[in-house]
Parts: sequence; structure tokens; C-alpha cells
Amino acid sequence: MTNSLFSLGPFDLNIWNIIFLIFLFYVAYKGRKIALGILNKYVRKTEIRIQGKRLAWLKFLSQSIYLLAFYIAILSLRINNPGVGFDDLLNYPIIQFSSIKIAFYHIIVVITVLFSARIAVFFSRLYIARKLKDNPKYNEGNLYIYTQLAKYVIYVFSILFCFQALNIPLSNLLFGSAAVLVGIGLGLQDAFKDLIAGFILLLEGNLKVGDIIRISSAENHENLVAKIKKINIRTTQIQTWEGNVLVIPNSILTRDQVENWSHSSRLTRFTIKVSVAYGSDTDLVKKLLETAALSHPKVKRTQQILVRLSDFGDNGLQLELIFWADQHWDIKTYKSEIRFEIDRLFRANDIRIPFPQRTVHLPKND
Repeated sequence: MTNSLFSLGPFDLNIWNIIFLIFLFYVAYKGRKIALGILNKYVRKTEIRIQGKRLAWLKFLSQSIYLLAFYIAILSLRINNPGVGFDDLLNYPIIQFSSIKIAFYHIIVVITVLFSARIAVFFSRLYIARKLKDNPKYNEGNLYIYTQLAKYVIYVFSILFCFQALNIPLSNLLFGSAAVLVGIGLGLQDAFKDLIAGFILLLEGNLKVGDIIRISSAENHENLVAKIKKINIRTTQIQTWEGNVLVIPNSILTRDQVENWSHSSRLTRFTIKVSVAYGSDTDLVKKLLETAALSHPKVKRTQQILVRLSDFGDNGLQLELIFWADQHWDIKTYKSEIRFEIDRLFRANDIRIPFPQRTVHLPKND
């Protein structure tokens, strides 16, 4: 069982090495689950999403268990390979081209950089959250925007550092593939347009996670009211009144007319249209409409409630009930409840809502 089965880089592996490696990474897997269990228990106990350095270090340690297991695995392989040192392992070529040589230590550097970038993103979120919570204008939308920007900056610099560590010259890579990049740019111009729009949305901060918006499309002549769930670098996830989650390109939010109900004042004027039969007591109708509006708790009593006679229709008098309320996600439900109250008051006071009627005259047969 001590005979070599195969080689892994500069190391010769036997059956005992394989058994130990399986056992080692199994223990690392179980240890990481235990660490994550402690982390989740701590979060549930404190009922917070981010809390102090203790939570950050717990997550860091849970992610570092595999690195420790890898280091122990290398030490175990040196037991039956005494002539192989760490230098031989690090300098062992894995991929080799004419001008590019990728050794084992390049892979370790890339993994370490990406791992460190992930940890840096977590700590940057922790730092930004602490800074913003001291601001009286703090909200989840600002936290999301700043953490997304920090994440993109960290990952971009990490990728550039990985190219540098792999001795891949970016200048030659860019200039040598200029024709390919032009072709890709033409084919992906819509994607690039969405990427630029994503950066604009994140930098300007006019649209944030949790905002309720109304998108007016000039092409479809339709208004879409939705709540922003997530803003990515190329697409945005929105939730409609029906509960459906739509993924739309960011360029739509920068190209079409977007009304942000949550951006400034949340108070907005809404209108309910209603018709009554000709001959109805208009003073009584006006009073009943005002009573129906005031009966709803979401209608602002500090603002004037108007009842306008908008037109003389074909079947009856057309009126508009105008009231002020918060730009709430459930405004359709509020308007429906007011309509139910209008119908109840009209029936109680014998006010008739007309419906189309036609009189057909049949010719008499002589």
C-alpha cells in the first residue's frame, strides 16, 4: 500500500495519501458546516444582518478552513516525498505556452486574490453599513448602491492583479485582439449599453432598491408600476402588482420615462371616476363621494378633497373624486375599498349608477 499509484505534480501518491486527503477534506467540510451553524445561530439570536467584528471574523474563519486543510494536505504529501520541497511544488509548471508559463504558485496566488476579494467585499459592506447608520438619511437603498459599487471596484482590481500575477501583459492582449474586440463590441452593443446604464443607476442613486416606480414606455403606450427588488450591473429585477418578478435591461430605466414614487414626496393625488344618472341630486352625490373618501384611513384629511363634474356623458353625469394619499404599493386596493364604500352609500341613498341603454324602433308591417 506504500507503492506509488500516480503522480500529482512533483508528488507521488500512494493509497495512504488518498485516504488521508479524503478524511482531511471531509473534516474540513464538517468543520465549515459547524462554523456556519454558529454564524447563523448568532445572526438569528441577535436578529440582525450585520453586527460588528465578531460576525465578520466568524465568516472569515468559516471560509478559511479549506485553506488550512490544503496546507495540511501539502505537509502530509511531503512525508513520503521527503526530497520534494515547497519550492518544487510552487514552481511546478501546470500550463506552458511559448511566452506564458503558469506554475502552481500562480494558481495559489489567483485563488488567494479572489478569496481575499470576497472577504474584502464582506468587510467593505460592514464598514459602509456602520458609516451609513450614523447618517440620519440612512436607508437600505443607499447601502445597496455603495456596497455594489465597492464590490465591482474590488473585483475589477482583483482581476487586473491576477493578470499581472500570471505575467499576462494587458497591453498586448488588448492591442493584439483589437479586431476581435471590435467584432464583439458590435455584437454586444446592447449589453454594453446596459452595462453603462447600470453604472449610471448605481452612481446617480435616483433609483434604489425598494423604490416604487412607474415606467412609461413610448413604444407600447403602457404604464408599468413595479417595485425595485435588485439592481445588477446589467439588469434590474422588479416586482409587479401581480407578484411577478421581471428582469429588465438597465437601459430601459435610463431611456424611458420613469416616475419614482418614493424619490421625493410620497403624497400624490389620485382620481376615481364615477357616473350617476341624469336627474340625481348632485349636491347629495358630492357629499356622498367626499364621505366615502374620508372614510378610508389612508386618505389625507389635511388635503382638500375635490369632486368635479367632468362631463355630460351619453348615459349619465361623469364625475371625478380627487383625493390625496401616500404613494403606497397597495394604492389599487385602497381605491377599490373606496369604490365599495361609494357603491354602498349610493344604494343607501337611492343614487343610481347608469348603464348603456338603447331603444330599438321596429318598423310596422302594413
